[in-house]
Amino acid sequence: MTKIAKNTVCLWYDGCAEEAAHFYAATFPDSSVDAVYRAPGDFPSGKKGDVLTVWFTVMGIPCLGLNGGPAFTHDEAFSFQVATADQEETDRYWDAIVRNGGQESACGWCKDKWGLCWQITPLALTEAIADPDPAAAKRAFEAMMTMRKIDIAAIEAARRG
Repeated sequence: MTKIAKNTVCLWYDGCAEEAAHFYAATFPDSSVDAVYRAPGDFPSGKKGDVLTVWFTVMGIPCLGLNGGPAFTHDEAFSFQVATADQEETDRYWDAIVRNGGQESACGWCKDKWGLCWQITPLALTEAIADPDPAAAKRAFEAMMTMRKIDIAAIEAARRG
């Protein structure tokens, strides 16, 4: 049996937890699919032998994917926030999520094809909106509010004024 963390994020899927876990493991560093467990009997959204749970890690965070069926879906109330070092890393993660059936949202948010929300947040943005100069922080924030994927050069230009 997989070593179970004291605190684990449980993510509900409609039959695609294993596919999602493999995508995350292939896309993000320090990520893996740790175990796949099949149902020992029929359950409301599946049959004996179907994948019931998937234990996986996303960027060091232990997760449990539960194939619970269509009753619940992901929404923006939960998201993974990924702090990126530069535009290349920002583009790589954003593009991997969006081009794999996901969708863009606003201000660095996107949603993967399973409906899970991601914030792809460059450190440059976090630093800019925390600038001790309130005018610089406001300019950077206002620039961010017009974006989907964060453009670091545009954030830095806005911060400088």
